[in-house]
Amino acid sequence: MRRYKKYAAPYRSAFIIGPLMMLTEVAGEIMLPRLMSFIINRGVAQRDVGYMVRIGLLMLAVTVFMAAGGVLGAYFAARASISFTSDLRQDVFSRVQQFSFKNIDDFSTGSLVTRLTNDIQQVQNVMMMGLRMMLRAPGMLIGALIMAFIMNARLAVIILIVIPLLTAAIAVILTTAYPRFEFMQKRLDALNNGIQEALTNVRVVKSFVREDYEKERFGRMNGELKESSLAAMRIVIATMPVMMLAMNVTTLAVVWNGGNLIIAGDMPVGDLTAFTTYIVQILMSLMMLSMVFLQSSRAVASIRRIDEVLRAPIDLTDEGAARKDAAVTEGKIEFQDVCFSYEAGGETVLDHINLTIQGGETVGIIGSTGSGKTSLVQLIPRLYDAVSGRVLVDGIDVRDYSLKHLREGVGMVLQKNVLFSGTIEENLLWGDEHADEEELREAARHAQADGFITSFSDGYDTEMGQGGVNVSGGQKQRLCIARALIKKPKILILDDSTSAVDTATEAQIREAFKGGLKDTTKLIIAQRLSSIEDADQIIVLEDGRITGQGRHEELLKTCGAYREIYETQYGVSSEEALREAEKRRQGTDG
Repeated sequence: MRRYKKYAAPYRSAFIIGPLMMLTEVAGEIMLPRLMSFIINRGVAQRDVGYMVRIGLLMLAVTVFMAAGGVLGAYFAARASISFTSDLRQDVFSRVQQFSFKNIDDFSTGSLVTRLTNDIQQVQNVMMMGLRMMLRAPGMLIGALIMAFIMNARLAVIILIVIPLLTAAIAVILTTAYPRFEFMQKRLDALNNGIQEALTNVRVVKSFVREDYEKERFGRMNGELKESSLAAMRIVIATMPVMMLAMNVTTLAVVWNGGNLIIAGDMPVGDLTAFTTYIVQILMSLMMLSMVFLQSSRAVASIRRIDEVLRAPIDLTDEGAARKDAAVTEGKIEFQDVCFSYEAGGETVLDHINLTIQGGETVGIIGSTGSGKTSLVQLIPRLYDAVSGRVLVDGIDVRDYSLKHLREGVGMVLQKNVLFSGTIEENLLWGDEHADEEELREAARHAQADGFITSFSDGYDTEMGQGGVNVSGGQKQRLCIARALIKKPKILILDDSTSAVDTATEAQIREAFKGGLKDTTKLIIAQRLSSIEDADQIIVLEDGRITGQGRHEELLKTCGAYREIYETQYGVSSEEALREAEKRRQGTDG
């Protein structure tokens, strides 16, 4: 819990004043029954109207004092708890932003959303309740117990018998509640995951007419959450009958014995009235404490889940970086005997990769699905780290760069294109928030996006739907390419990022790259050979190994996997392709 002190420190005054203000309310509640007994014992018994008026005015003043204390106590409790959890939520979100891809893989998106929202809300609720009850409930318990003993010690003994029994019952309830609340939060994780997946992929659901399946799946998860919630709430529900039973039995015992004392002349009527009120206050304070502890058991489960995020070891940091001030200047890339797997001891995705790419080169990467193409390029900006071997950029191990400087030098268009809500211009400015209008347009022209952007009535101010739903797949890819170009990176990685673009437009993009990105190292992962035929070198990957490396014509001669891809896509034998290439070369020489 020590790590959470920093969230309370800025609001120390609210954390102190709130409970103290609640004590003023407690003082009033303890005084009122005694004042009422004075009115009954003397004012009513002796028909002293003046005395009743004086005590009544005093009770009114006490009530106003109580109300002021209660309002201020509630205000400071709310201020402290909301501010505390707001700062905590900010830190948890910042921590998630520092996560590597591996860290994110360890937590589902739905679970992280639950931890940032519902779990932190549970902490806020119990903290607000706790600040209001922290001194109020114990203060009322102790104060009312003292007043009860002062008024009649014989009757007060009844309370001492009930309190241990009630405490034991509450302890059993709390022990049962914690695991149920923890299980309920996990069911909430699953529901949030399902909701996010269904809403994100709603177009796929509709295109496959799977609405009924999704309704059934959601109904199943919703039902599981309902059952786990009911199981947890049964504990909460059981608390109230236990408390009310104890209250009623105790009150009955007090009234029975107190009535006998009144008949015997050993106790005034007003004292019994006040004593009965004190009994209710004592049991109500125990009920308040039980509810605080019950809610705390849920909050403890939530805090543990929040703590898992804050304590998760981040495997990609700058702590061991020896060249934190270094920046990418040339774009030269070297893989030195690199091996990689996503899980420790898991299946090898890249196996002893040795590769050198000179600055400014255009490199094509091709291979079958699962051959390791995306994994290879993700090691360059340190989205993951190699298990063994080294990845060098400009002769410096990528682990020796600061993540900020390394990633500033690398522009990457991921396999899954992502746009954000906002205007086209706001999306493009993710590449460089300080870029001016001309730089935006130039990047868009290189990506062959300027034409369709200006065809919109609002141009670059066109609002994008969530995830870019109001543009086509090819347009989305071109916007993502433009966004990467605005960074002016020394290394540009395109991970199958023109798959939805027609071949003519793709050719125009490649031509623009030749003229505008001469000094930028370009790595292009592609499924179509036409996308990489003119590359300075082409890498062929199969099962995590490099099985071919060279220019297009060289690979047609030496690499069987490349020849197979070529013949499948073009329907022409590699021998015929080589003869045609030789004729073109001779014609050019002539």
